[in-house]
Amino acid sequence: MHHLLTNCRVATMRSGSPYGLIDDAVVAIRDGHIDWVGPAADRVDDPAEERVDLQGRLVTPGLIDCHTHLVYAGNRAEEWALRLEGASYEEIARRGGGIVSTVAATRAADHSQLLDATRARLGVLLAEGVTTVEMKSGYGLDLKTELRMLRVARELGESADVDVVATFLGAHALPPEYKENRADYVRLIIDEVIPAVAAEGLADAVDAYCEGIAFTTDETRAVFEDAQARGLPLRLHAEQLSNCGGAAMAAGMGALSCDHLEYLDQPGVEAMAAAGTVAVLVPGAWYYLRETQEPPVDALRAANVPIAVSTDHNPGTSPVLSILAAMNMGCVLFGLSPEEALRGATVNAARALGLDDRGLIEPGMLADLAVWDVQSPAELSYALGHNPCRRVYKAGVPRNGG
Repeated sequence: MHHLLTNCRVATMRSGSPYGLIDDAVVAIRDGHIDWVGPAADRVDDPAEERVDLQGRLVTPGLIDCHTHLVYAGNRAEEWALRLEGASYEEIARRGGGIVSTVAATRAADHSQLLDATRARLGVLLAEGVTTVEMKSGYGLDLKTELRMLRVARELGESADVDVVATFLGAHALPPEYKENRADYVRLIIDEVIPAVAAEGLADAVDAYCEGIAFTTDETRAVFEDAQARGLPLRLHAEQLSNCGGAAMAAGMGALSCDHLEYLDQPGVEAMAAAGTVAVLVPGAWYYLRETQEPPVDALRAANVPIAVSTDHNPGTSPVLSILAAMNMGCVLFGLSPEEALRGATVNAARALGLDDRGLIEPGMLADLAVWDVQSPAELSYALGHNPCRRVYKAGVPRNGG
């Protein structure tokens, strides 16, 4: 397929100018990739090319939600109500709620039930121009359910409408049956679950939750060393509720990203900068938990650490199903500029997933594109509860006939 998108403004997200914006632009698509992009005045007409008039609309790279927990069963609305009454996230977790309550519901759901529930949630993200989404396991915490979750993610990724990056997050919480035997659970992850995940090719990366209520830095390092030995890239939930030094450790091991980061210190910032590790901010969790300590955005900027933004969709601490809302919250709550927010959901989100073929509109990149009924890219993170997405191209093909 070879066609042109004409009469549009294009936010290429190239560096060097705000949004890499091109007015009165043309985007040429060939065989699922960007063939050419630039001002219409610089394009030599080819009468054989199919032309699509976008009537002055804005075109951006397809959005990328680089940190989600979309695969799960049940919900935790009652715990949310308890938090509103004053219970802390840590208190609820230590009483057997939190992640462990979702584990029980997810273990009880079969493949079909998980698939249907996740597909419905995914559809909401796709309607906002998302073309790539990461999905984690971590609500099974046993071999059977972790594999089931990852198979659901893989099956959803077989759709032509979206690419799914699957992440194994077995080190998410201690399952009830291992509550008094941490070492044996870490050994289970290393000796049984990661080998099974790797053998079936079910994960593109391994993640862990390094935190006082989850796993120590040493436990996380042991899991990561095994993952690396099997060729699996690393990501980390780090410094969300306290500074455990996880980000510095993970960056030292070459992690693709460290996520949350509210309590990240300067040595952690410097380690991430040296490694090129992406900082993934998840303002939805900060908002739902009513946190007060913000991630050190100024320090990350000063060190040139790439900043991504994600929904962190999950049933407990961030039931957010809008990447546009996450971008808005990144601006309002964390002080990102609208351009930083859009970069955080395109080029930097791609980098957080280890993907170098998307997130920019330039020749050779996948033609994953979103078309918006706005004039300025800043409008994408300006309004809450408004979805101006009008068309999505996945590898050059209009989604659902678009």
